[in-house]
Amino acid sequence: MRKNIIILTLSLLCALPAAAQKDFGGIARFGSTVHDFGKIDTRDGAVSCTFEVTNISSAPMNIFAVITTCGCTSVKWTRTDIAPGEKGTIEVTYKNDEGPYPFDKTLTVYLSGIDKPVILHVKGVAYKGKK
Repeated sequence: MRKNIIILTLSLLCALPAAAQKDFGGIARFGSTVHDFGKIDTRDGAVSCTFEVTNISSAPMNIFAVITTCGCTSVKWTRTDIAPGEKGTIEVTYKNDEGPYPFDKTLTVYLSGIDKPVILHVKGVAYKGKK
């Protein structure tokens, strides 16, 4: 019994790095689909993060569009074809000019060769610090 528990625990620990990456349609692999800014002060201004996507197919891939849920987030993404084995990026900037409140903003990413869009999230808690 104890041996079974140890084997199960080791198996789960080995699976954690694989679970962090997300594969979509055998075409794209995202390092992560969620970025948590944690607790951020509205006085610090805009915050940014970058999502990386790797082309895991044998054909060039393209990021056609990235749509945000509101005007408080802006995006820039790789506009050229991403060759097999190469990486592209989606850079996200959250304005952080309102608050205090928790936020979870959605980005809808359209990739060539994948029928359904990939959903990314940026989240955190904006607060107003003491002046």
